[in-house]
Amino acid sequence: MKIGTPKEIFAGEARVAMTPASAKELQKLGHECMIEAGAGVLAGFADADYAAAGVEVVKTAAALWKGADVVAKVRAPDAGEMKKLRAEQTLISFFSPVADEANMQAAAKKGATVVAMEMIPRISRAQKMDALSSMANIAGYRAVIEAGNNFGRFFTGQITAAGKVPPAKVLIVGAGVAGLAAIGTSTSLGAITYAFDVRPEVAEQVESMGAEFVYLDFEEEQQDGAATGGYASVSSPEFREAQLAKFREMAPEVDIVITTALIPNREAPEIWTADMVAAMKPGSVIIDLAAEKGGNCKQTVMDEKIVTENGVTIIGYTDFPSRMATQASTLYATNIRHLLTDLTPDKDGVINHNMEDDVIRGATIAHGKEVTFPPPPPKVAAIAAQKKKPAPKELTREEKAAAEVAAFKQQTKNQVTLLAVGGALLLAVGLVAPASFMQHFIVFVLAVFVGFQVIWGVAHSLHTPLMAVTNAISSIIILGALMQIGSGSFLVILLAALSVFMCGINIFGGFLVTRRMLAMFQKS
Repeated sequence: MKIGTPKEIFAGEARVAMTPASAKELQKLGHECMIEAGAGVLAGFADADYAAAGVEVVKTAAALWKGADVVAKVRAPDAGEMKKLRAEQTLISFFSPVADEANMQAAAKKGATVVAMEMIPRISRAQKMDALSSMANIAGYRAVIEAGNNFGRFFTGQITAAGKVPPAKVLIVGAGVAGLAAIGTSTSLGAITYAFDVRPEVAEQVESMGAEFVYLDFEEEQQDGAATGGYASVSSPEFREAQLAKFREMAPEVDIVITTALIPNREAPEIWTADMVAAMKPGSVIIDLAAEKGGNCKQTVMDEKIVTENGVTIIGYTDFPSRMATQASTLYATNIRHLLTDLTPDKDGVINHNMEDDVIRGATIAHGKEVTFPPPPPKVAAIAAQKKKPAPKELTREEKAAAEVAAFKQQTKNQVTLLAVGGALLLAVGLVAPASFMQHFIVFVLAVFVGFQVIWGVAHSLHTPLMAVTNAISSIIILGALMQIGSGSFLVILLAALSVFMCGINIFGGFLVTRRMLAMFQKS
């Protein structure tokens, strides 16, 4: 089939849904590729690059829509493009089924198939097609860069001959894909970074990236969004009030606020109120990534930058991914390519729209002259919600002491039993084995026992498998090889030397790998 990508007609959109690299991969699936002339220019991909990749460059959008069996684009189609959509044709793009219900109905009536990229289920198998995450990742990174461009100081603290510069304080509200990307960028630039999310399970992720998670002094259990497709759930009014109180406390101290709170197909919640903006220092910056859905700050003006009376800059741009068009196009085209790989299971250039597949069914909003939105819940949960363990019963001091004594007695009993059984076995072997064998055997048993106790006493978080059992075994082998390396047999000497060499690689390699793994979690 022919996969075609038209030039985006949305004002200011610089992305493109097909790159020369993705076109080569699509051709391996048996497809032919088409692109409208100039479609990739704003993203840094010339028509000559596509032609060199074997892509047919057509002059007009009308010719592309007419010749392509599958049309892949970025933005949702407008009324003019919907007229060009024909029966049996497949459209793959962002296509909000709630906001564009009329176009969805029109596509179904025509008999066309529409795959909405923002409807890709958030399950593990579909991560490679998750265009929302790809674009959110870029938006989070770009938000920090845009904040730095409008902030009058360094992110990192500096001590210079001209004086001391304090580090910037950045608050990121929402620790989803965009939030985590913003956290990583902010901390790497040296800012003191705070992050908040209504899902308490993300606190470890935030702290592992060098930011400080903002906890609320709130008795009610925080909302768990793990089972809602990876998004935060709607909070209770009491929780929201506690959240706003915490933000009001932090507002005078932070220099940059990046808000990312947004649930698909809903208006953005207000989390940074007018009084918080008024409490911020002059020169502070707010980046509102939810501006397209009303904004987390109601003073945000979509697609504009404003400065408040007290000197706070509020940015409501909605085209952050488009501002990094080359990178965004590369990631989005890869998402499209992975989706088409699933749609072409036999790699024969024939689309097999399998509505029994969770990913394909979840993303399809129109198929077979029917509207297929909303989809049924996927057979595999997006993120398995952790089962809450019942709180352990509080014990009195006397009960705790009694429990500790009982545990010590049981441990002592087990140790005595093991020693008795081990002694009996050694005695049984000694009755039939020669004295020379028993001498070596007792040393071997003691070495194994000591090695086991040493390795078993190390916490699992402090070593990898290479530094655990394998290192203990390798050490025993080296000791045995060293005892045999003085043998009179050349073959024995050779085997012993090889054993020492290979076990040495295993031991030292284990230490090096572990050191590199631990370094990944250390702050520079």
